Amino acid sequence: MTRLFCLCLVLPLLAAGCTSSSKAKAKAQAAFIAGQQQAWTQFMQAHPNSVRVVGTMVHQPILEWTPALTLSEAIVAAGYQGPNPRNIIVYRAGQAIPVSPKSLLAGEDLPLQAGDTVEIRP
Repeated sequence: MTRLFCLCLVLPLLAAGCTSSSKAKAKAQAAFIAGQQQAWTQFMQAHPNSVRVVGTMVHQPILEWTPALTLSEAIVAAGYQGPNPRNIIVYRAGQAIPVSPKSLLAGEDLPLQAGDTVEIRP
C-alpha cells in the first residue's frame, strides 16, 4: 500500500517535468529561426539596399542591391559553387516566389528588389 501511495505521488511529478526530445528540438529550432529572422530584420533596417542569398554552396551571402540586379547575377555574385540547383525560391515581403532553374538557364530572369532573400537548394 505504501508503494502504491509513493507511485501516486511520484508519477505525476515525473510526467509534469518531462519534455519529449522532439518537442524540445522543435522548440529550439523555432527559437533559432526566430533569432535569425530578428537578426535579418535588424540588418535590413541598417542596410536597406541589400539582398541575401542562402544555400549550402554560397560564399558571399549578402549582396549590395542595385536596380539592375537580377536573380542570375545575384547567384553568380554570391559565388554559388554547387551543382545546378533543384529549387530556387525568392522571398519577397513575406511571399515565396518559386523560380524554375530550367527557365532561369533558358534566359527567363527575375529582377530582384531590395530586401529579397534568395534560397538555393542543390
